Amino acid sequence: MAATAGLAAVNGIQLAYQVHGSGRPLVLLHGGFGSVEMFGPNLAALAAGHQVIGVDLQSHGRTPAVERPMRFETMADDIAAVIRHLGHAQADVLGFSLGGGVALRTAIQHPALVRRLVLVSAPFRRSAWHAEHLAAFEQMGPEMAEPFKQTPLYAVYREIAPRVEDWPVLVTQLTGLLKLDYDWTDEARLLPMPVLIVAGDADGIPPRYAAECFELLGGGQRDAVWDRSGMTRHGLAILPRATHYDINVDPALATSVATFLDEE
Repeated sequence: MAATAGLAAVNGIQLAYQVHGSGRPLVLLHGGFGSVEMFGPNLAALAAGHQVIGVDLQSHGRTPAVERPMRFETMADDIAAVIRHLGHAQADVLGFSLGGGVALRTAIQHPALVRRLVLVSAPFRRSAWHAEHLAAFEQMGPEMAEPFKQTPLYAVYREIAPRVEDWPVLVTQLTGLLKLDYDWTDEARLLPMPVLIVAGDADGIPPRYAAECFELLGGGQRDAVWDRSGMTRHGLAILPRATHYDINVDPALATSVATFLDEE
């Protein structure tokens, strides 16, 4: 059960959040059409050693839908405001897929608030997604609201949303966002905090691209040496047999993330 749950009034909207566990704060950001429940047992696994703050992004989950264009940059400002609202000077931030884009923009736009950053299945540029993923983005639109009601994502939304009739609002906003191009590579290479890049070996982005992101940050450039003096601050985790549709609940995700966050 959540130790704390509420709505934070930020930037003219209300964001639903849950706080689990205790320790150093870790903001957890779900993927598209989801909610904090998207992390399944990994939520409890991470909360065993951290104060996990699960936020339902704009119009998602328990967050009331709003008539505001959905943009990564705006949602990043929302997350920064939630961190401040909860009284934290800094927090670790983990984002998966859509939430990874928001996490990345939060770190770019508000670097002083992010101690460590974890990007799960989230590229620095839109064109890095596999071709079939990009094609799916292009085919999605408001008309998907009705057929998407047959998915497990809608089943969760139906149980927790304050107004289940706002499902089409979420679908319209998110499918519009997915069509917008972006390339944050130049900003990402300047991130001042340690970053963990995580991807599955059968993910929506190629494993080689995840390795490129790691190298862009300065990782993988040399042997670490026996005393680890050649290590960078950053990390790369390619999870075996993990896809874009189950990496969020893969037990190896929580293990890799906890190891990275707990480094001094």
